[in-house]
Amino acid sequence: MVVRNGTTPAVPFRIPAAPTGFGRAKWVPAGDSFIVAGLTIPGGLVYLGTSLPTPTGANDPCLIDPSKSVATHGDYTERQMGYWPSYSDIPATARRAYLNWLVSGRSDPAADIGYVFLYFYGLERRGILDAAKDDTAKADWPTIATELRRLLDIYGHKSGSFLKYASSLLDWVSLAEHPEKAYLKPVPAFPKTDELPLYVRVALGQAAVDQAPVPAQLALAWAKLDPAAYLRTPATRCGDEFDKLFVRKYQEVFGDGIVLPRNRTKLKHVHRPSSAGFRGYDELRLTFGETPDITVLTAPVKKLQAVVEATTKDLESYSRLVGRNPEARYALEGLLYLPATLWPEGAQKVLLALKARMGSGMVCVTFQQLLASLDATKALTKEKTLALARALESLNIGIEPDVLGGAKLPKPDEKVVLFAVPPGEMTSRATPAYQAAALTLQLASAVAAADGEFTVDEMSHLRRQVQAWTHLTPDHIRRLLAHLRLLMMAPASLTALKKKLEPLDSAARETIATFMATVAQSDGATSPTEVRMLEKVYKALGVEPRKVFSDVHAVAAGAAPDAAMGAVNVEAAGFRLDPARIAALQKDTEAVSAMLANIFKEEDPPALALPEVDSEVEPDTPPSSLLGLDEAHSALARLLLSRPEWTREELGDAAADLDLMVGGAMETLNEAAYNKHDVPFAEGEDPITVNPELLEKLEA
Repeated sequence: MVVRNGTTPAVPFRIPAAPTGFGRAKWVPAGDSFIVAGLTIPGGLVYLGTSLPTPTGANDPCLIDPSKSVATHGDYTERQMGYWPSYSDIPATARRAYLNWLVSGRSDPAADIGYVFLYFYGLERRGILDAAKDDTAKADWPTIATELRRLLDIYGHKSGSFLKYASSLLDWVSLAEHPEKAYLKPVPAFPKTDELPLYVRVALGQAAVDQAPVPAQLALAWAKLDPAAYLRTPATRCGDEFDKLFVRKYQEVFGDGIVLPRNRTKLKHVHRPSSAGFRGYDELRLTFGETPDITVLTAPVKKLQAVVEATTKDLESYSRLVGRNPEARYALEGLLYLPATLWPEGAQKVLLALKARMGSGMVCVTFQQLLASLDATKALTKEKTLALARALESLNIGIEPDVLGGAKLPKPDEKVVLFAVPPGEMTSRATPAYQAAALTLQLASAVAAADGEFTVDEMSHLRRQVQAWTHLTPDHIRRLLAHLRLLMMAPASLTALKKKLEPLDSAARETIATFMATVAQSDGATSPTEVRMLEKVYKALGVEPRKVFSDVHAVAAGAAPDAAMGAVNVEAAGFRLDPARIAALQKDTEAVSAMLANIFKEEDPPALALPEVDSEVEPDTPPSSLLGLDEAHSALARLLLSRPEWTREELGDAAADLDLMVGGAMETLNEAAYNKHDVPFAEGEDPITVNPELLEKLEA
């Protein structure tokens, strides 16, 4: 303490500590809050302080400097800044607007894009400059990637410039330490830009080096994000369905996947920073050794586009329905336009529960109960009923009545029988043997019901008879047993059957009758119950019932009845099935089936596909080629635009991959750029520099 001239000692004075935020800048971590100009700003992910120098000597444009004045009002929807904004240099009202945008959640789509860029500058510095020398900053890459995806979802469509810069930074933080065999890992989400995302290019290049097939999910990302490809309305409106169907079709066509050639162009990534704070730093470049850049190839993209088009075509009817009636997306009426494997989880659970109830057998429900379980909102048309039957069959569920075979469509209160069909055993039900066997059951059920004696014993006998018919396939037997279950509840009408048989002459009806006797003997024996049933069938056909005994005896003795060949021989030990006569029986069934052609068909053959919802054509305009160039030159132009500078050797490799000559290709690109924007595409001989003025025009 110093005392001068005997005066009273002065009170000691201490310099106060600097306010919070003053001094060397600090990175505010995600989730932390800070106060500037009386505003509490949540979320972090910014630099706060009064000093964050760049190589040029100025503070970094992203720095929020609390020593700068802030107005009391500011509207972030108004443009108040130049093209290269800096927090320290913008007006006080713009600072208030920027802080307001930060406070509001950084998500208002109406915000001027300049404020978004100002915030982006900080993410760019943290993700590249700080991460290059600080492991703590590098640990922020996943957080920065998540924030970039969020911003791109909100503002990517608003500014092509922001879309390009933010996507490039997303590439950087996703792949600065690129994983080995990235093609085997899940593909992160990326926006579609004028370049295929670097992560996808690395994964495809690694697959080419390893000569490994491109997995379906990676192929899907490639197809959706490649700038040379385009997606029509069904692919965008029905995105989930498109993804699932694409994967299925891709695997059907390519199995484990496309194997890519190892082309000459090497993969590199140059990030062009948006922030002026990067001035004075060296070029920001990532290299990937000998990994090729497959984006220069056009043939694989054509293969993918073929799968995209096939998938889109299969979704057109569903897409139109959903476009006109969004509520039908998950209703049964809409789902019937899709393969059953694409149905939503709720419908899939219903079908799985149904299959669990069936086991290896069958279940019986009313048609309305089946529709209600699948959330049908109204009665189905004929076409959609057929579509439902096809969908069930694709899941190995058969249905009786056999509407796909021409049976009458069930009414809502009528019973249907659902039965299990093992995979790979779907056999045509239109074979002569099956048609004749079905006729046998229909006649038997009609006769039994006509005299009121359709007993349990008769039903059990018919079931055993079906199971003993060795001339039928296992699938036919399963369907016939289900058909029999349906006939037990709703026997065929004898009157209707007689009416349909009336056009046949007596000889044809006798042929059918004696064939029934042959079928009854196909198991090597005829019981009294069978004889009684045959007598009723003969009578229904207008054939003398007493003829049953002579026909059955002829078969049992190994002879042929008047109109049919027997299927058994007699030995001392009893009956045995004769393969030759089984073959003869099958031949007889063809003759019987020919006579019965269209007799028992109750409806027209089903359509092969659902009709169109309407004839309206959805407007789909594919993107125009880059600068009006052809496919090969467009691919070369897109590749060159990914970096500002290329060596002559690199350009030669790229041109060779596209079967182009370097000199002629560059003349074509320059001419196209002059015609479109009145500037050259690139300049120089070695290196070749992409014209930055052209880049600005294309981004605009």
